[in-house]
Amino acid sequence: MIAIVAGYLAGSIPTGYWLVRAVMDVDIRTLGSGNIGGTNVWRVFGRRLGFPVVFVDTAKGFVPALLATVYVSHLAGVLAGAAAMFGHWRPLFLRWQRGGKMVATCGGAFLGVAPIVGGIGAGVWIACFLLFRYASVASMVAACSVPLVAVLLDEPWPVIAFAGGAAVAVVVLHRANIARLRAGTESRFRFRGPASV
Repeated sequence: MIAIVAGYLAGSIPTGYWLVRAVMDVDIRTLGSGNIGGTNVWRVFGRRLGFPVVFVDTAKGFVPALLATVYVSHLAGVLAGAAAMFGHWRPLFLRWQRGGKMVATCGGAFLGVAPIVGGIGAGVWIACFLLFRYASVASMVAACSVPLVAVLLDEPWPVIAFAGGAAVAVVVLHRANIARLRAGTESRFRFRGPASV
C-alpha cells in the first residue's frame, strides 16, 4: 500500500506545468497539444525546458518502481510503477485534471522493475522516432513491443501483466493521435528553438 501511495504521489508531480509556469509564466495546457508532458513542452519551448521535463517524468516512474522492487518484490514494483503512471495521467496536484500520456513515466517504471525490458523499449522508441519523427508512433510502437520483450525474456508474471496493461493504456491515450495519423494531420516533431510566447 505504501508503494502504491508513494508511486501515485511521485507520478502526480506535474513537471511540465510547474516548470513552464515558473520559467515562462504561462500554462502549458494552453499551448501546442495542451499536454503537460515532455513532448509538448519540447515542441513548444525547445530542449531547454523539454529535456528536464522528460528526465523528471521518467524519474517519477523509475524511483518508486525501483525502490519497491528492490525492497519488497516485483509485484510491489509493478504496482508502484502503475500508480506513478496513473498519477501522471490524473495528477493530484492539478486536482485530478488531465495530465500527460504516461510514456516517459511508463519507461521509467520499466527501467525500475525490469531494466532490460525498459532499455529495449527505450531503444525501440528512439529508433521509431528517428525513422518517422512522430512521437506518437514511437510511443505506441515501443509500448506494444514491451509485452513481447517481457515474454521473450521470461520476466516474472507481474512484469508481463504490467507490460500488457501499460501498452493498452498508452495506445488508448493516443487515440486522438491515431485519428490525426489516419487523417494525415499529425505533426512531425521538429528539433528547433523555443517558441516565442
